[in-house]
Amino acid sequence: MIQKHQLSRSTPEAQGIATPAIRAFVDAAEQSIHELHSFMLLRHGQVIAEGWWSPYGPELPHMLFSLSKSFTSTGIGLVVEAGLLSLDQSVVSLFPEDVPSEVSPHLAAMQVRHLLSMSTGHAEDTTGYLRAQQDGNWVKAFLAQPVEYEPGTHFLYNSGATFMLSALVQRLTGQTLLEYLRPRLLEALGIEDATWETNPQGINTGGWGMAIKTEDIASFGQLYLQKGLWEGERILPEAWVTAATAAQVPNGNDPNSDWAQGYGYQFWRCRHGAYRGDGAFGQYCVVMPEQDAVLAITSGVENMQAVLNLVWEHLLPAMQPAQLAPNPSAQEELTHNLANLELRPPEGQRSSPIATQVSGKQYIFEANELQVDVLSCDFKSSRLTIENEHGEHRIAYSSSNWIEGKTSLRTGIHERVAAAGAWTNDHTWVLKLYFYETPFCITITCRFVGDRLIVNWQANVGFGSTQHPEFEGRSTQT
Repeated sequence: MIQKHQLSRSTPEAQGIATPAIRAFVDAAEQSIHELHSFMLLRHGQVIAEGWWSPYGPELPHMLFSLSKSFTSTGIGLVVEAGLLSLDQSVVSLFPEDVPSEVSPHLAAMQVRHLLSMSTGHAEDTTGYLRAQQDGNWVKAFLAQPVEYEPGTHFLYNSGATFMLSALVQRLTGQTLLEYLRPRLLEALGIEDATWETNPQGINTGGWGMAIKTEDIASFGQLYLQKGLWEGERILPEAWVTAATAAQVPNGNDPNSDWAQGYGYQFWRCRHGAYRGDGAFGQYCVVMPEQDAVLAITSGVENMQAVLNLVWEHLLPAMQPAQLAPNPSAQEELTHNLANLELRPPEGQRSSPIATQVSGKQYIFEANELQVDVLSCDFKSSRLTIENEHGEHRIAYSSSNWIEGKTSLRTGIHERVAAAGAWTNDHTWVLKLYFYETPFCITITCRFVGDRLIVNWQANVGFGSTQHPEFEGRSTQT
């Protein structure tokens, strides 16, 4: 597939950055982070470096998680500009039919601006309550939760508040947030095929659930860097961009944390005068106004601060005010390096002395946490078959490279997957599955012991435990 570019390209030195600094950032990420999926660095509006770790690619969307929130905020900014909404309006006045029979003073005082700045007054994130509603009415569930603090006085990261912003857009415009943004924002930036999850009532989830490409993230950041202007056209009011990316509420006092520099309207303030939208497991849109730079990153990491630390260590100090002398040899080397980035397949042997003996055998499992019923490894045709609660799944793999396909193994919904496997010793075979439009990778380790198969199943990242208890099956064949 040919990837259409919406941003101009240049060389690092032409935009005041030494190529070796970018190479140092990439090398450091590979050595210490391991799970970057893509990055795109812009300086003065020009893409000066970009890379995707195979099987991830430029033409593929990536789940944003909470980076979606910054797009939701933008939708509110457009609705305000259209004269449909004021940030001073009370939330209960906008959803009168879903208001509880008794409205507390704190709930009555909650305004739209408090939803935007995560200062609704709740003591805990409301998202779990919303998703648990059998009737699917998340708005009613949100308004029913206790508001412990006076709105505006207490910061709490609360994805339910962002959902309410999405619900507001739909209520006021008659369109989902995604439908509303498409002609007003996405099309202007060249963002095509964006998707967004919806709740049971058909409202975009707002606080998560959007998926777009890396270049789309970069374009969004560049729009904010340009104070809402795009190719000479005013997309967002400059006053909105300024307010949304300013520190509206304090959120901590740790000088070494990029999660304690203040929070805006669904944007985080960063150290070094920067700001960002971000999402779970390392989805970033970092805007550096003082350096006239934007950095988009997708990844699958637990330690999100570690990624930003590398940005501040390697990229930020390399940004000079004037052009640098060309460095064609370093640029050629970096281009080659970026074109050959790859998440490593499991290391080991192509086969094992016992491969023929266990190939194709079905192993039956008793009840286990992952609800795996049957597993079979066909080492002749390089195919794994698993039966679980979502049905039977056949996954092709290779011992030397990623084999791409689709499977509903993880969620019951077909997802793109890339698989590679290897024998790490005579009795142990390891398979990695990258769901490469998401941050998620599953590593399945199979230990063959006589007629038994012991399975270790581990995810790279997750909202709960990533390491599941081992489970054991027995072969039905002798």
